[in-house]
Amino acid sequence: MCDWFSVLASGRELPIDAASLLQERGFVVLPGPVPSDRMGELANAYDAVVASAKPDDVKIGSTSTRVSDVLSRGSEFDALCVFPALLEASCLVINQPFKLSSLHARTVRPYTPAQDLHVDVQRDSTDWPLLGFILMVDEFRPDNGATRFVPGSHRQLDIPADCISDVRADHAGQVLACGAAGSLLVFHGSTWHGHSANLSSNPRRSIQGAFIPQGGRTGTDFTAGMGPERRARLGSLARQILGV
Repeated sequence: MCDWFSVLASGRELPIDAASLLQERGFVVLPGPVPSDRMGELANAYDAVVASAKPDDVKIGSTSTRVSDVLSRGSEFDALCVFPALLEASCLVINQPFKLSSLHARTVRPYTPAQDLHVDVQRDSTDWPLLGFILMVDEFRPDNGATRFVPGSHRQLDIPADCISDVRADHAGQVLACGAAGSLLVFHGSTWHGHSANLSSNPRRSIQGAFIPQGGRTGTDFTAGMGPERRARLGSLARQILGV
């Protein structure tokens, strides 16, 4: 087993109670890597990335707008992919050496309905397990599209579309993962989830990503957008996790 993985797996940055919630419920909200007094700087960087993205890097969905590979667009996002508590959560869920599969900006637009309940990866898939995470650039509230989860659903093989007639409707067992700006939402990729309705007049911004086993298929080729200056700036752990 890789030395870096063994070191991370033996760390103590992920609180025991948070680890238990992640395993039992399938998700947990943690304090994030960006101090509260620097969240304004991060939000400005986020807006600049979204405003300057090329059309090919932007995906406009029915409820949200996504910009791919924010790592290649600004150093303000570097700390997230090597945040110790997040990496320890990845060790816990994936239980083997892993790598970053994706990291993108996602904005839930104002006055949009709830997203379909879904999973990012099925338990019986060759792409399982997956550790998903969401950095809250804005506060996640019940009225602005906070992500909803069905606790414990990561343990079952069924996916929402197989057993729910209306996957956009509220689920009796759902829980909203709310938190202040800068909070980090971490979850098993097979947990049923989806953002709730954004009833507010403001967009709800976040940075979303996923870790997968080292032998898995990444959603983003980070080497393609990695210039020599940024590559030289990366530490050894970051290079391992990004596969560059």
